[in-house]
Amino acid sequence: MQLRRPAALVLGALLLLSSAAGGVSPAAAGGAAGLDAAGAYIVLLRDDAEVDALVSAYARRIGLRPSQTYRSAVRGFAALLGERQLAVLRADPAVALIEPDRVVELQAQTLPTGVDRVEADLSATARIDGVDERVDADIAIIDTGIQPNHPDLNVVGGYNCTGTKRADWADKHGHGTHVAGIAAALDNGLGVVGVAPGARLWAVRVFNKSGFSRLSWIVCGIDWVTAQKDPNDSTRPRFEVANMSLRDAGTDDGNCGYTNGDAQHRAICRSVAAGVTYVVAAGNDRSDASRWIPAAYDEVITVSALADFNGVGGGGAAWTCSADVDDTFADFSNFGADVDVIAPGKCIYSTYKGSSYGTMSGTSMATPAVAGGVALYAATHPGATPADVRTALLATGTSDWFTYSDPDPLHEPLLDVSSFGP
Repeated sequence: MQLRRPAALVLGALLLLSSAAGGVSPAAAGGAAGLDAAGAYIVLLRDDAEVDALVSAYARRIGLRPSQTYRSAVRGFAALLGERQLAVLRADPAVALIEPDRVVELQAQTLPTGVDRVEADLSATARIDGVDERVDADIAIIDTGIQPNHPDLNVVGGYNCTGTKRADWADKHGHGTHVAGIAAALDNGLGVVGVAPGARLWAVRVFNKSGFSRLSWIVCGIDWVTAQKDPNDSTRPRFEVANMSLRDAGTDDGNCGYTNGDAQHRAICRSVAAGVTYVVAAGNDRSDASRWIPAAYDEVITVSALADFNGVGGGGAAWTCSADVDDTFADFSNFGADVDVIAPGKCIYSTYKGSSYGTMSGTSMATPAVAGGVALYAATHPGATPADVRTALLATGTSDWFTYSDPDPLHEPLLDVSSFGP
């Protein structure tokens, strides 16, 4: 039986992220309590700086107590800083950037319609046939965590950026577990199946149980992903793909964040250069994705959402959990030139916390379908770069959807992984 979560869960998935600079809704204010601390900053150091030595020196000189330390995607730290500490750091030539640490809010076995629509059941690598043969790839889910013992997921580890207990990466919200199932739920005859069945899932927890985060936590997640190396080849990254079903207000300066002082952009650029492909949500504001980050970054693969209710093209299916027109651009999805590919994102059935299953909607749900597609491609193309992956996704995509419904004239291809095989 197809279990559906309450409508409130669907609405939660539609929220994605909103910057605290724009205000937090009264209903959400309780979840943000304790996060919006005055004086919180991210400090990035010059590329040649010795992070640990400088942090120790700052601790002795100005009483610095960092909450995060970054060594891989970027070099620096996050901390609460007073005026005197800020003045000392701003005058130090080793400091490259000081950015306020914003509060952000979460957006929110059957063959699921989304998996069916992207033709994962036709992929020779996915091999969806009810037999548990797992895709040889590692997927980082940068989100609320993942339920570690969900019977339909191959969760192998994780990292917690929301506090000092780094092993506390289990999902206390539900969003991350849902995202993980879309990407890689097991093909085991139980519950649902993902686009890349059984791929190794890593929970990178950057949101608390109320769906709130700090920019410094997200940078921490990117930094940790970048630091992990393939255990069989230390020159290569461990992760074939990192999924970021989140967004915040901002733009792409075209210079990896060096012009507009964007620590997240700098971190993603370094991580992509290290070989990790990033797949990110376009956002659910019915606006141009160029207004939101990381969707606006040129270095990532940005995903919009399709309303598909039966897993096949041609339209005509009745809507299920939420009203929309079958086979059209989802009524909430962001759009524009920064969007690379579209995937099903409305009324998507997947795994959920408590070893259960549920339905959610949002570009948050479209994004992991593409992350699963990247895992399928990378499993049989181990030397593929992020640029190679983007080229493959665009080349194999299809226009088999009602493109007239796209709010902009640049119609992104629909994900199609049917050709992804040896």
